[in-house]
Amino acid sequence: MTKSIAVFGTGPGVGQAVARRYGREGYEVVLVARRQEPLDALARELAAGGVTAHVVTADLARTGDVPALAERIRASVGDPTAFYYGPVPAGPMFVPAVDLTPELLRERLPITMDTLLALVREFLPAMVERGDGAILSAQGAAAVRGRPNMSGWPTVLAAQRNYLQSLAAEVAGRGVHVGALYIGARIVGTPFEADYERRRAQGEPVPDMAAADPAELADILWDMHSRRDRHESVVPAGLLDG
Repeated sequence: MTKSIAVFGTGPGVGQAVARRYGREGYEVVLVARRQEPLDALARELAAGGVTAHVVTADLARTGDVPALAERIRASVGDPTAFYYGPVPAGPMFVPAVDLTPELLRERLPITMDTLLALVREFLPAMVERGDGAILSAQGAAAVRGRPNMSGWPTVLAAQRNYLQSLAAEVAGRGVHVGALYIGARIVGTPFEADYERRRAQGEPVPDMAAADPAELADILWDMHSRRDRHESVVPAGLLDG
């Protein structure tokens, strides 16, 4: 049986890199994001390399649309063998903690937590029944350790991390691997990198951050999935030591 992965948040950076990486491993790939044209372009690129790719447009901030989204995916590949979740919310990703409001946190909850929970409820049962599956995510390392002037979205990502840790422990003995990658670097070609460079150019306080190649990050996610020897990885290595 052909394996498949649904890539929720197939934007520039890790999402597209995950699609390419899993395509090379023989997976059918379902590309999910808001905008049709970039997905079509990536699907053509993958098809040229012999990868079967399906395009499904969706706004992942609309949690109520998940049942219909799941049915569209099943119409293409059935219940996917794996899924990757890494969408980015619209608007500013970071604010100083002193400026954080309850309203801003609530705005980040649907795309960060609610839709992920709904997708797990849709696709986890088939993974457990098969005795094989993977749920993968890549997020900023600020979800693991708070940083000055980088509150806001990471506050909700920390809750997502807690959920994934619990989920990993509960399903590990049932053939499903949960793997999360936490990135403390600027991912080349992403909106975060552009926002980081803008803020630094304007003299705003931002931490020094190395650049990361999204293809290398996708390799780490694949390694976590295929080896099943760890549930979390942090880039750069040693970032959170001490």
